[in-house]
Amino acid sequence: MTRFANFLTASALSLVAIATGVLSLVPVAAHADPAADINQAVAALRAIDSLRADFIQTDANGGRVTGVLTMKRPGKIRFQYQAGVPLLIVSDGASLTMIDYEVRQVQRWPIKNSPLGALLNPDKDVARFARLNQTGRPDLISMSVRDPGHPEYGTLTLLMLRKPSAPGGLELDSWIATDAQSRRTLVRLTNPQYGVAVPETMFRWTDPRPQKHKAG
Repeated sequence: MTRFANFLTASALSLVAIATGVLSLVPVAAHADPAADINQAVAALRAIDSLRADFIQTDANGGRVTGVLTMKRPGKIRFQYQAGVPLLIVSDGASLTMIDYEVRQVQRWPIKNSPLGALLNPDKDVARFARLNQTGRPDLISMSVRDPGHPEYGTLTLLMLRKPSAPGGLELDSWIATDAQSRRTLVRLTNPQYGVAVPETMFRWTDPRPQKHKAG
């Protein structure tokens, strides 16, 4: 496996984001109505029809790569990494696929089995498994999603800023994901563009494997 794959495979199912200065969440002021904040956050996520944003992905050791994220409902996402990183991560609405073009390998997981399921799976009952984290900031909502019946799916913590111009009044600033092995990946979204035209071809990819290995 390549050095890029070693860096990214550990976090492929936990691609997420960091909001500057909010990782050490301070329990200062409790939310007046946690249920209302959770419902607003869920509604805002479902209001995102399409999204394009730059991202910075950071691992626990400080390794960092950049790229462009493209998302489209329902359940489609693409992480296009910076030049020189021979990896691509794409969801076609059903499966999350990581393609390593350097070693011609493809790995695939059902969306529902990954932390990103809370963000991408339209059938996921996010509010049912969500917990609001206190941040001490009235403009920031931190919501962790974990299915207690499936701890192997990991935990996704979404960080959303109140912004009237964003879908549902909340902007998906970042998210933090931890997989079943407690590996955490951090990524921050910048320059978000909502409602952009996204062709279906954006979620296709070229299979680098030899012909006999392409099935499945």
